[in-house]
Amino acid sequence: MMRGMNMQGMMKQMQKLQKNMQKDQEELKQTIFEGHASDDLVVVKFNGDHQMVDIAIKEEAVDPDDVDMLQDLTIMAVNDAMKQIEAKTQAVMGKYSRNLPGF
Repeated sequence: MMRGMNMQGMMKQMQKLQKNMQKDQEELKQTIFEGHASDDLVVVKFNGDHQMVDIAIKEEAVDPDDVDMLQDLTIMAVNDAMKQIEAKTQAVMGKYSRNLPGF
């Protein structure tokens, strides 16, 4: 009988953990991350689901004779946002796998 109570308690804990994890995942998806290039010439916004939701390009970044610079600035801003998303995801979701074997 004692063993059944332990198992039931563990199942409740697991369900609570799963519910908290789903809540944290949803909050992450709703979070907006901004990636910036040099001097904020290009700023991109992504949600936590890795979808770009906005891009702002300053006029001085647009030089028809140097399209490569604009491409580089855009890549820089996107990579900055992706790093932020990854870091936040690890910080928030990592707590669920810290003490689990194999993770």
